[in-house]
Amino acid sequence: MRWGRHLPRASWGPGLGRTLQSADERTPFLIYRQWLLKGKCPRGTSWAFLRHHGNSTGSGHLPGRRGQLFRGISTAGSSSCNPHARRTVYKALGGGGASALASAGEVQQWESIQQHRKNLAEWFSRLPREERQFGPTFALDTVHVDPVIRESTPDELLRPAAELALDHQPPLASLPPLALSQLFDPDACGRRVQTVVLYGTVGTGKSTLVRKMVLDWCYGRLPAFELLIPFSCEDLSSLGPAPASLCQLVAQHYTPLKEILPLMPEAGSRLLFVLHGLEWLNLDFRLAGTGLCSDPKQPITPAAIIVNLLRKYMLPEASILVTTRPSAIGRIPSKYVGRYGEICGFSDTNLQKLYFQLRLNQPDCGQGAGISATPAQRDNLVQMLSRNLEGHHQIAAACFLPSYCWLVCATLHFLHAPTPAGQTLTSIYTSFLRLNFSGEMLHSTDSSKLSLMAYAARTMGKLAYDGVASRKTYFSEEDVRGCLEAGIKTEEEFQLLHVFRRDALRFFLAPCVEPGHSGTFVFTVPAMQEYLAALYIVLGLRKTTLQRVGKEVTEVLGRVGEDVSLVLGIVAKLLPLRILPLLFNLLKVVPKVFGRVVGKSREAVAQAMVLEMFREEDYYNDDVLDQMGASILGVEGPRRHPDEPPDDEVFELFPMFMGGLLSAYNRSVLAQLGCPIKNLDALENAQAIKKKLGKLGRQVLPPSELLDHLFFHYEFQNQHFSAEVLSSLRQLNLAGVRMTPLKCTVVATVLGSGRHTLDEVNLGFCQLDSAGLRTLTPVLLRARKLGLQLNNLGPQACRDLRDLLLHNQCQITTLR
Repeated sequence: MRWGRHLPRASWGPGLGRTLQSADERTPFLIYRQWLLKGKCPRGTSWAFLRHHGNSTGSGHLPGRRGQLFRGISTAGSSSCNPHARRTVYKALGGGGASALASAGEVQQWESIQQHRKNLAEWFSRLPREERQFGPTFALDTVHVDPVIRESTPDELLRPAAELALDHQPPLASLPPLALSQLFDPDACGRRVQTVVLYGTVGTGKSTLVRKMVLDWCYGRLPAFELLIPFSCEDLSSLGPAPASLCQLVAQHYTPLKEILPLMPEAGSRLLFVLHGLEWLNLDFRLAGTGLCSDPKQPITPAAIIVNLLRKYMLPEASILVTTRPSAIGRIPSKYVGRYGEICGFSDTNLQKLYFQLRLNQPDCGQGAGISATPAQRDNLVQMLSRNLEGHHQIAAACFLPSYCWLVCATLHFLHAPTPAGQTLTSIYTSFLRLNFSGEMLHSTDSSKLSLMAYAARTMGKLAYDGVASRKTYFSEEDVRGCLEAGIKTEEEFQLLHVFRRDALRFFLAPCVEPGHSGTFVFTVPAMQEYLAALYIVLGLRKTTLQRVGKEVTEVLGRVGEDVSLVLGIVAKLLPLRILPLLFNLLKVVPKVFGRVVGKSREAVAQAMVLEMFREEDYYNDDVLDQMGASILGVEGPRRHPDEPPDDEVFELFPMFMGGLLSAYNRSVLAQLGCPIKNLDALENAQAIKKKLGKLGRQVLPPSELLDHLFFHYEFQNQHFSAEVLSSLRQLNLAGVRMTPLKCTVVATVLGSGRHTLDEVNLGFCQLDSAGLRTLTPVLLRARKLGLQLNNLGPQACRDLRDLLLHNQCQITTLR
């Protein structure tokens, strides 16, 4: 499970203190149970317990001395590790004198639950590094926005897969969304709900909802449950068929709960199991496949434990929450499910705007780089994005998925905030896919163990590359079906396609909402098409007819060569003829020679990348970074008239991503996703690209295209490679290019380590400020002619220019 990051200690301390505020609502049920069993229940306590047990959502304080007694426990219980607090608990429970109400063992059980809360809060508050990039003050409670959860019926789940493939319909107005605290409310008929199944496609926020629910319980915001035990089905599946009891699993994962394991059967509905990622498990509800077992101490397989919990045969009163992808809903018979809930994402722009305001207004973003965006700059970003969400319906459709809201924020942070060292645009997209896919398999019953991301690269990558090659971004249903069903012949392959359509297709594709393109589909964000096209090429999934036939011929010749060589080797020992060794060696050489012919795909990779980078009709476009910013924030000023012919599609990110995917960091992350790129393949691709860039990169490029060339080197993250390719660059003409902090970092990173002198550096009319001037100092020191006219340098830049000219390595002879 993708859960992580520490919260500040103060954020869970007060929350734990709030969890036990009144006797009838927050005093642990297990202590009540022991009091009842031992006959030590204080006067009035059984009445309070029965009143609360009849209504799990009710609240109220005991009158008189009873309320005071348990408020004392709550006050002392905010820190169970504090000796003074422990003495206070003893005093509150015992009341002094001979009428002691609780033993040390009972207090220990209460403290075990508090320690369990603390451990869960620590564990579920840890977030991946990618989630922490919005500033050190980021905390889940301060920036979390719950996506919409819509209650659904089993009839809706039985719709054909074709209707579910790209359905982005918002929740119906007649069905109000469910909050986390309402999931276990009685159903429409007033029946008690014990098992809830939440399902959603990739990117809708299942993991975040589980994390939020666990933290809510840790901080006392889910008082209906006294004990919450989360399990990752991915972890359980890794245990295999080895038998273990439920008590053993709980004790292994949550050590503080060892003391209260014997009391789990008595907790009833106030015990909640959270089973996250059911698609990882293969459940068999047939009695012949999974026998009945009601003993939590009986060792059986983990899958059998889950089946008996869901059957309500083991711990029949416990509450269970299950999260799963849509393709695995049918693994639980509907008679065992009390409520289905579909996680619908951000179904209106208000939720999206709230998410962006919370994410982009983090006050400490960029402090690590020594520069921080001002509140006015952050507010301006949010306002521009909000206006574009209202006017650009396709962006709003993309942000239907909360995961794409994260990608939009991460891209804006990359474009407009100081960039952390080593972060590239390609690494943002690769990390984005890791956050959403991790190492998940397409289907847990598939013997090939194909990862979900590898299947997406093969199918969606082909569609993306076909669009790049034919210069189109709109795809008909026939286009999508053709890429998905290409080469499918067996029933198992159709089953995998069915799973992908239900679970992940709408993560990549969305119905086009722009006028004039009804009935077509587009990639959820335009840059994702170029990323997947680059991944499709770099992974070597695109093969010509000659390469496909050549691979088969090579394999056949290799097998035949081995058999014939074996026979010839035996004959040569009996009849040592001169011709036999020659035939023997020839059969060894033929597959190698044919393999080299097939290996020409490296040249094709370089050719595709360089042709796209140096396409002549794109020369007068804005640089790729400005294009990305405009696609997210919109274009200020008058828009193009709808009757005017549309501009040609520009795919300048495609070569950038191809270079970025070959960097060591992105290759390591892709290997975790099940899409490995071998080191030898990366080296051969880099050499082929270097050869092509050496031939075509010497031509004089317009300023925006020159910046794109440098940005490609920045994405590639190989200084030695860049130094060799750019050694012939003598004029750096970026006049008219708006030099943002990111662009200054790109130029300084790529050219700063070089040694050759630059005859001229032209940075005129670049909106360059003094901070950018300081960033570019390593490049400016090597210039002979330096043009800085018509910029925003101001009087404060005089000191920077003086330091530049007086530097002992400065080669400037002419300054404008």
